[in-house]
Amino acid sequence: MKAIARDAYGPADLLELRDLDTPPIGDDEVLVEVRAAGVDPGVWILMTGRPMAVRLAVGLRRPRVAALGRAVAGVVAAVGAGVTRLRPGDEVYGTCESGSFAEYATARQHRLTSKPANLTFEQAAATPISAVTALQSVRDAGVQPGQRVLITGAAGGVGSFAVQLVKAYGASVTGVCSTAKVELVRALGAEDVIDYTRHEIDHGGTRYDIVIDTAGSRPMSLLRRAVTPHGTIALVGGGHARGRLLGGFQRQMAAPLVSLFGSQRVCGVTGRERYEDLDELTPLIESGTVTPVLDRVYALADAPEAIRYLAQGHPAGKVVVTVQGAATAPAE
Repeated sequence: MKAIARDAYGPADLLELRDLDTPPIGDDEVLVEVRAAGVDPGVWILMTGRPMAVRLAVGLRRPRVAALGRAVAGVVAAVGAGVTRLRPGDEVYGTCESGSFAEYATARQHRLTSKPANLTFEQAAATPISAVTALQSVRDAGVQPGQRVLITGAAGGVGSFAVQLVKAYGASVTGVCSTAKVELVRALGAEDVIDYTRHEIDHGGTRYDIVIDTAGSRPMSLLRRAVTPHGTIALVGGGHARGRLLGGFQRQMAAPLVSLFGSQRVCGVTGRERYEDLDELTPLIESGTVTPVLDRVYALADAPEAIRYLAQGHPAGKVVVTVQGAATAPAE
């Protein structure tokens, strides 16, 4: 099968489109014929091996898995003996084990579920990691109807889903983004938008019940000033540019300790990959309440450029790699 692969950690220049063996499946695993794959900061982390702590899970000196990619949408090609929820021919989306920038990928059955009927494979591939993280941030923050919620990075992968989900929960949204994305964030449902090139989030003295910080670039002191005395700050992601060892994820790790000092609650949001969350999102997606926003779609051979685009700027929504029509029959 064709796959985007590498033999060492490093920049996108090390990635190659090459032939790999179709990955075998275990008893609890599914083989997916990949139609599209999502590009997210986690791909950059796995590609570079930074922060260094990630190598404890994926290989200290070199990647254990050659192929790259996590979020996947496609068609079930085969299932292991212990798989009960899925069968060959099912259209699915979720996260995979063996690398989704490939014609075939393996995934544990608890990380896949049926693709929403109204989504293309490209839209579905944009959803699993970012939308699930957004859903978990909204739940962990305890969003309630009538609350005022500020979302930083509101036009990004997680932020664009968070804006829509907060609206679905009955709260009002103020989004933070750059000038070029103001209209997009309004279209997603934000009542107010702060253009961070002109004003900071504490401009005007407005204080919010909840701040969902997906951008990860503001100091805690600034986030605290934007929240009511008994409000909540949800820290989502750590970014990939800060800190050689933890890369900014120390903010989530320290959140319980920070909450001890003051009346505001601080919670760290870490993605938990499970089909139940995808199943909770599906009716919201099929009703049109939540819609993935696609910035750019790249061909499989152009996946390195897709990662460079993600790393160099701030996409409006999601970046996706399409593999539709590229798959050949898996080797026996």
